[in-house]
Amino acid sequence: MDFGKVPAEQISEIDFALSEDSPLTKEILQQSSRLDKPQIYVGCAKWGRKEWLGLIYPEKTKEARFLDEYVKHFNSIELNAVFYNMPKKEQIKTWREKAEAENKDFKFCPKFTRSISHIRRLKNAEDDTSRYLESIYEFGPYLGPSFLQLSDNFGPKNIDVLKDYLYTLPRDLDVFVEVRHKDWFEDAEARQALFKLLKEVKKGAIITDATGRRDCVHMELPTPHAFIRFVGNGLHPTDYTRIDEWIERISSWAGQGLQSVYFFLHQHDEKDTPILADYTIRKLNEKLGTQLKSPDFVKKQSSLF
Repeated sequence: MDFGKVPAEQISEIDFALSEDSPLTKEILQQSSRLDKPQIYVGCAKWGRKEWLGLIYPEKTKEARFLDEYVKHFNSIELNAVFYNMPKKEQIKTWREKAEAENKDFKFCPKFTRSISHIRRLKNAEDDTSRYLESIYEFGPYLGPSFLQLSDNFGPKNIDVLKDYLYTLPRDLDVFVEVRHKDWFEDAEARQALFKLLKEVKKGAIITDATGRRDCVHMELPTPHAFIRFVGNGLHPTDYTRIDEWIERISSWAGQGLQSVYFFLHQHDEKDTPILADYTIRKLNEKLGTQLKSPDFVKKQSSLF
């Protein structure tokens, strides 16, 4: 994932501090019923990584069995595989069966296919949306929230298009929206209108924590659910301090009424992502008293603490 990538020599110059919760976030959490612990899902963006052979996948694992191995280590996946091509029911069923065999609590979080979000740009997308929904519903109880990523040239002038599209989606479809056009964040009116809309339609907002795009770390929760896409810098020391701050914020939200959180780890080079995911899971368990399963490494990793 190259979004928000900066030259290595600039990383130490970035202010990674999370901003304060927005008034909307405070309002939403105050109105939410407090749980003993929110539902927590941690995972990666892909399972098909050959670099993970000998790390979390046994050395001789065939690519066709990568997902069989992945579901042993994580309870969720940010499913980018359905972005480039419309998913087919048969493929979804095969993936679901792999989760059924190993992890009954597993969730697939499928990305909306690009024909909907980037090619049609949400206009005249009824047929493609119907095909997408018919396919992902094959996940059954293994279906987590879908995420609608809008292109970086889909700006505030398109808010009516976004509104019309979101109102066509099933009310019970769990959806998070990710925007990237800078005007959504720089224009105060556009920002307010966006998150007011998401609150109105009961759809979540993705928070993307990327080094070179701190505006996307907006800390707005229009629903009592969080979907965080964390982009690290190759196990740079700041990756760990950033995770530590996120653990504190999630803990704070949990005490105020957060219902669920999906935390997905990315790297510009994905080979080390399971290591950072392991750190995240262990820190969550320490702070929140949860019992999330950590990845089982083929070879024991040196302590990160």
